[in-house]
Amino acid sequence: MNRTPAGERLRTSYEAEIALLNPGAGRTGVGVLAVALAALPFLCSAFQLDLANQVLLALIGAVALMLLTGCAGQISLGHAGLLAAGAFTTGILFKEAAAPLWVTLPASAAVGAVLGLVFGLPSLRVRGLYLAVSTLALHFIVIYGGQEYESRRGFLTGVVIDSPMIGAWTLSDPLAWYFVLLAFAAASLLFSVNLLRTRTGRAWRAIHGREAVAEALGIHVPAAKLLAFVVSSVMTAIAGCLFAYYRNFVSSEAFTLYVTIQYAAMIIIGGMGSMLGAVLGAVFVTLFPYLIEYLIGVLPVPKGWANSVFAVNYTAFGLVMILFLLFEPQGLVGIWLRIKNYFLLWPFRQRPLGR
Repeated sequence: MNRTPAGERLRTSYEAEIALLNPGAGRTGVGVLAVALAALPFLCSAFQLDLANQVLLALIGAVALMLLTGCAGQISLGHAGLLAAGAFTTGILFKEAAAPLWVTLPASAAVGAVLGLVFGLPSLRVRGLYLAVSTLALHFIVIYGGQEYESRRGFLTGVVIDSPMIGAWTLSDPLAWYFVLLAFAAASLLFSVNLLRTRTGRAWRAIHGREAVAEALGIHVPAAKLLAFVVSSVMTAIAGCLFAYYRNFVSSEAFTLYVTIQYAAMIIIGGMGSMLGAVLGAVFVTLFPYLIEYLIGVLPVPKGWANSVFAVNYTAFGLVMILFLLFEPQGLVGIWLRIKNYFLLWPFRQRPLGR
């Protein structure tokens, strides 16, 4: 009897790995998703199209934070500050030098890389709460710098930015913005998924699990940590640049600590350590306030609630976060996996081992 050598039974390439997952169904699903995303903006109202664009912007930042916190295990509370850094870099270059998109976008990425390197240095000495507090300083420093620029230049209500020019074409139509943002979101997601498959991504996973073990395995922990901060910061600053152009406006008031909490909620509610979780979390957290407003308008709720929509939003948002932390620590990804496994195993039931 011929026996297959043990080495040939291992997955040695992406093709071999995909072959185990029914590639026909996978390609069909990707094709259906691509068609649905391409058709979505033509079926939406102007308001719904703006919501879709907001989700795509949030997705880029959520993927970046998932790389840093969900995969590399480095806590950061400076996410809003990095978004502000990219946005203000764009606004300042536009106002002071009339810089085009092909200058402001790489400049924002460069500023993000420098900030990621500088504020990633504390991760070499501290961790946990102390690291979170040190990254929180990034937020206050960037916001203070933005406020100083606004006041010194007389932009008391913020910096107004014209729509970017791509050749002779002005990118101002929300429909065109949808496809641009979709391309950036897809690129960030594909880049992150493939990065996690590399040696760098495996090193981040090991550091997240236990630093001492990662170091014993030969991983250069300080370099891996700094790289995680730099990569995440670059992606977040690019998202800030796109936000500035999409809104045609930059203001320090748009990047409060609540924005940082929202992004933290995206990776917690979506599911820590999963890129699918970043996608689901971005969709859920972005649309959640609008869902609450809609429910307040259609349900028989007390009149005082309608007059305090922001308070109701904050309360409901905090309650949802607590419920996920207590009862669904795997987030929306955990719910999705249970639903998928139920239909894959039906009519059988999945039972724990030993029962």
